[in-house]
Amino acid sequence: MIEALQQSPALAVGTALVFGLMIGSFLNVVVHRLPKMMELEWEAQAAELRGEDPPAAERFNLLVPRSRCPSCGHQLGALENVPLLSWLIQRGRCKACGTPISARYPLVELATGLLTALAIWRFGATWAGLGAALLGFVLIALTFIDLDTQLLPDSMTMPLLWLGLLFNLWGVFVPLQEAVVGAMAGYLSLWTVYWLFRLVTGKEGMGFGDFKLLAALGAWFGWTALPAIILLASVVGSVAGVSMILFARHLREVPIPFGPYLAGAGLLALYFREPLGSLIGLR
Repeated sequence: MIEALQQSPALAVGTALVFGLMIGSFLNVVVHRLPKMMELEWEAQAAELRGEDPPAAERFNLLVPRSRCPSCGHQLGALENVPLLSWLIQRGRCKACGTPISARYPLVELATGLLTALAIWRFGATWAGLGAALLGFVLIALTFIDLDTQLLPDSMTMPLLWLGLLFNLWGVFVPLQEAVVGAMAGYLSLWTVYWLFRLVTGKEGMGFGDFKLLAALGAWFGWTALPAIILLASVVGSVAGVSMILFARHLREVPIPFGPYLAGAGLLALYFREPLGSLIGLR
């Protein structure tokens, strides 16, 4: 199978697209359920510290219960879980109650499918292609979780860091030494900014999840990619923040998540590393 994909780039890209669409459907579940799972875990820990029994709750994880309409509780059948097509056929509404289904669901599926196809088109059916696809999966999920909750779960950022080091153990993207330094520099750079900002203003300018996400990107791309990633994320984040305040009436005191901009910059570093490096004078 691998040999057939390597010999036929078109087949490999098409297979990657279909596979990515299916993964995107699962990522929608992750985006919706993982923050709720974290809340349940925190509630159980708080009850334990108070010496109380944990609150009773039905089994809830990424697999159980089955997907259902949040409005009427209708359980989705197999045909209602087909990526993209089910949303289009149902015209973006629940089959049972007619409640509109957010366009985010097909958007996540389409973005995941296209990024997976792009990974295989750019790197082929190789370890680099697999790594690029996996990185895209996690960054998409982190982006939408951060947009919804302003959280970047350790259960995703830390495995992403170790996965980057694992791939670079064989130098898939950068030499291992550069990846290790990149992980350390990525964390310490934003950690330093955080404490300087806090000492000057008395406020927290970002969350610890941002440190860990940049550390993970450093583990994938090495320390030389960090200046471009930080610069891109900061510029785009600043422009977006000002635009939201001016045109979308976003309150100044309401934090704007930084994770999506780091994730976007990381994807740009994956596919456009050399042009970005030349732009800021790095290799």
